[in-house]
Amino acid sequence: MKYLFGASGHAKVVLDVINSNNDTLGGIFDDDTNKNSFLDIPYLGQYEKHNEFSNDSKFLVSIGDNSLRKLVVQRIKQDFFKSCHNLSIVSKYSEIGLGTVVMANAVINAEASIGNHCIINTAAVVEHDCYIEDFVHISPNATITGNVTIGEGSMIGANTVVKQGTKIGKWSIIGAGAVIIEDVPDFATVVGNPGKIIKYNEQ
Repeated sequence: MKYLFGASGHAKVVLDVINSNNDTLGGIFDDDTNKNSFLDIPYLGQYEKHNEFSNDSKFLVSIGDNSLRKLVVQRIKQDFFKSCHNLSIVSKYSEIGLGTVVMANAVINAEASIGNHCIINTAAVVEHDCYIEDFVHISPNATITGNVTIGEGSMIGANTVVKQGTKIGKWSIIGAGAVIIEDVPDFATVVGNPGKIIKYNEQ
């Protein structure tokens, strides 16, 4: 049986992805004990309750915030599943890690490598030969052109365009609509067209 962690707004879209494949969910865990259900699936209790379920259970952390998603993954240490919406286009020559979710109308092309626990959001494009590390979120309608590398935990804003061959460092934030034409260092926040660093984030 499959289960979700995190009853967030992002989880609503994850649930749609899972439903598109006619998969069955046993329920959702969240530390907010005021919940009784989440859309049409049952609330099963706080995160630690998952230990009461069978050893063959699989989980997906449905939290949009990259750093929080990583903390929950480290906390629960369980087997994870990945899910791609049936309206996404995913090359059979690509690789997608466990815990990753691919939303409707997203495109992942040949020999792109997507890490674990990533979010490829609605209508985002990851072109050929890209390397996306763990816990990255690529927001709706972002276009990652060929041979781009994106470091762990980075957030790529909606409608961003990243030039072919560019490298984006780990835990960077790329603002919505930015156009990235040169490499971005670790922990940088970049906005604008062309993209400019406006600050460095706490490590």
